[in-house]
Parts: sequence; C-alpha cells; structure tokens
Amino acid sequence: MRLKILYLLLKSARPRQWLKNIALYASLFFSGFLFYVPNSGLAYFWTVTYAFIIFCILASSVYLINDIVDAEEDSKHPYKKKRPIASGELPIAIAAFVAMTGIAIVFFLSLSLPFFFRILVLLYLALQLAYATKIKQIPILDVISIASGFLIRVYAGAIIVELHMSVWFLLTVVSASLFLAVGKRQSERTLLQDSQVSPSRKTLKHYSQRLLDQYTAMFANATWLTYSLFAFQHETMYIESAAQRFPQLYTFLPRTLQSQKLLMLTLPFVIFGVMRYLQLVYEENKGESPERVLLNDMPLLLTIFLFGITSFLVIYL
Repeated sequence: MRLKILYLLLKSARPRQWLKNIALYASLFFSGFLFYVPNSGLAYFWTVTYAFIIFCILASSVYLINDIVDAEEDSKHPYKKKRPIASGELPIAIAAFVAMTGIAIVFFLSLSLPFFFRILVLLYLALQLAYATKIKQIPILDVISIASGFLIRVYAGAIIVELHMSVWFLLTVVSASLFLAVGKRQSERTLLQDSQVSPSRKTLKHYSQRLLDQYTAMFANATWLTYSLFAFQHETMYIESAAQRFPQLYTFLPRTLQSQKLLMLTLPFVIFGVMRYLQLVYEENKGESPERVLLNDMPLLLTIFLFGITSFLVIYL
C-alpha cells in the first residue's frame, strides 16, 4: 500500500516536467561561464544545479496543489480523469501534506541563497497558485502566465550567479514560451474536438481555431526572429582564446568569420525545431504536453542535440 502511495505521489509530481527547469541553465550556458569557478564558493554550474533542484521540488509541489484544485474538473476530462487525485486513488489529504512539506523544504534550502533569488521563488509560487486557482480560466492571461513561469526560471538562474542577460535573449525566451503555451492550447482544443467532449477548461471556449492559428504563427515567427537577433549580437567571450589555440585556422578564415557572428550557425536548428514542432502540433496533435514531445520525437531530439553541440563549440571552443 505504501509503495502504491509513493508511486501515485511520484506520478502526480510529474518528474518529466522538471525538464522545463533546464531554463535555469540558459543564461549561464550562453554567457560563457559554464565552467567558471569564483575565488570563493562553488563553481557556477553547481550553484545553478542547486537552484535547479529547488525549482524541481517547488514545481512538483505546485502540481500536487494544482491537481487538488482541479480534481473535480479533471474527473470530467477524457484524459486527465486518469490522474491519481482526479481518479480518487491518491487521497487529497496525503497530497496536500506532501505539497506543503515540499514548499517548506524549498524555503529552507533557499535561505542560503541571494535575497532576490528567494523573491523569484516566492513570485513563481504566487504565479503558479494564481494560475491554478484563477488565471487559467482567463483567456490570454493564462498563456501569458505560462510564459512568465519560464521567464522567472531564466532570471532565477542568472540572478543566483549574478549574470547579465541580453534583451534579445529574454525576448527569445518569452517568444518561445508563448509559442509552446499556444501550441498546448491548440492541441487541447483539437483533442477535445476529436473526442467529441465539451471542453472542461472554460478558456478553450474563447480560443477559436482561427485565433489560435494567428497566435501560433505570430509566436513561431517571433521565436526564430528574436533568436537570430540574439545570435547575431552575441559576444563570444572566448573568441580571443580560440584564436590563440588555433592560430592557423584563424589565419585561414576571412575576417568576417572571425567575428562574433558564429552563433548564427545554430539558427538553422532553431528554424527547423520551430517548423518540426508546428508539424507535430498541427499534423499529430502532440502539443498538449511539450516536454513529452521533446523527449519522444527523434527529429526534434536530434535537432536539440545538434543545436547544443554547435552552441557549445562556438561559445567554448
């Protein structure tokens, strides 16, 4: 019985959703400080990893609260009714106790971290609770709040190691998260139409197919455009050291290719990724769970891998 409860709690905690918290590493990775070790303290990578663990615990606690709040509504959903709390397999009292314990652990672990990081943790928690209880029923604001969650993660990862972020990088994060959020609504609407069940989420009634198409196109374009501007203006910190390591290569290359524009090499992967995700949303209706799409679609996984490798070589070579 205890093992079953633990399994149901883990299922409700949605470990695969922790993938979203990788956003905490974004500013560290693109800043060029991934391997930097300050004179006093841990390496930046381990400091951000500590913050990553905190956000994973926080996210899982929020998901438990969300499932408690949505238990009645989810029980009417063709797919969400199978969730442990909605189905009645996991007692609400146990789920609530674990969620509160998780939040208490988060604040305890945050005590040794910068003040503004703790503020962002509070802001993230408040945003998620507001989303679970009210905002997700308000059209447009529901999508914006999802994007805000990603933005808070990125800022948390930067603040904890005091890194500066490019405006274009932040706009890329906002555009990409809005793109994923709208894709989620797009797939939810299609799945419910295909199952011929009235939408349990009221906001879906306010998103016509035409409107969602417009939103999807708008944020898909914004994602690759803002990223291209970020990549074009990105300052590669190690280009000077790279020139010292590979003097023959930099003598052979024209001056244009010795500039700070090398991150533009990753742009084809971003464009393909956006196009592939659109294909999955429109042709296969898989956008309802972005993290599941990223983990299960081989072309998209390969694209992300090549993007990561190319970015790493450009920034850290």
